[in-house]
Amino acid sequence: MTGRLESFFQGPKRTWIMGIVNATPDSFSGDGVLATMEDGLESALAQIAAGADILDIGGESTRPGAEPVDAQTEISRVVPLIGKLRGQSGIPISIDTSKAAVARAAVDAGADMINDVWALTHDPQMAQFAAQSRVPVILMHNASRPDQITTTPIVGNQYLAQEGVEIVADVIAGLRARIDFAVNAGIERKNIIIDPGLGFGKTLAQNLALVNRMDDLSVLDCPVLSGPSRKGFIGAVLNLPVDDRVEGTAAVVALSIARGARIIRVHDVKTMSRIARMMDAMVGH
Repeated sequence: MTGRLESFFQGPKRTWIMGIVNATPDSFSGDGVLATMEDGLESALAQIAAGADILDIGGESTRPGAEPVDAQTEISRVVPLIGKLRGQSGIPISIDTSKAAVARAAVDAGADMINDVWALTHDPQMAQFAAQSRVPVILMHNASRPDQITTTPIVGNQYLAQEGVEIVADVIAGLRARIDFAVNAGIERKNIIIDPGLGFGKTLAQNLALVNRMDDLSVLDCPVLSGPSRKGFIGAVLNLPVDDRVEGTAAVVALSIARGARIIRVHDVKTMSRIARMMDAMVGH
């Protein structure tokens, strides 16, 4: 573990804000058009100034229907940005990838943790690299099926979800299996963070239940990350497009913190960091 993350794992408990830097041309949130590395650096530095505690840098969109990119393309998008940012800031950096080659290049460039939305299932080398590098790993529950996507006017593309699932029990069971896999691969349990995967192959009702019962994930004894920012389920409730969901996101952020989430992954760092500070003052951890 790098010294930049010791205060998260060992210091006083508080909510950490993870700012999103999408070095992609097709992020669902509309913030991914970073034409140059300088654009990405400007976005990252602005988020630090606004209160980000961690930056999550990704070079491949995870929106439903996005075209996959090869590892070299992903590396070319993220590594120069990580290197440049590391030269200007000591902020912890997360690499948002499911490819071991990208994770390796990013960590070599100065990244401190791996955020894998497929929880070490998409690349057989990822678990081995994470264990060898000893960096923290975020394991996300992902019920997405890339071949089953629907589109609605407000929400846009979304993965079809399996109806009739007791979602909280399903997420706990799924994450427990991925934690066991990671530990058996040599990843230290203290380096594992879990993410219930809001918006990834869940119905509206399932997403709402996951937020309201996020504290049930405490049985897994790992820090919890909540990533509700601008998600489709917020748009579905409020009937609002992706660029008009800040208030809905704020409500989910506040409840996530009240239900025990330690990291909040967001686009609107300034607003959400203020909400996190206020929630911490009221409920603590």
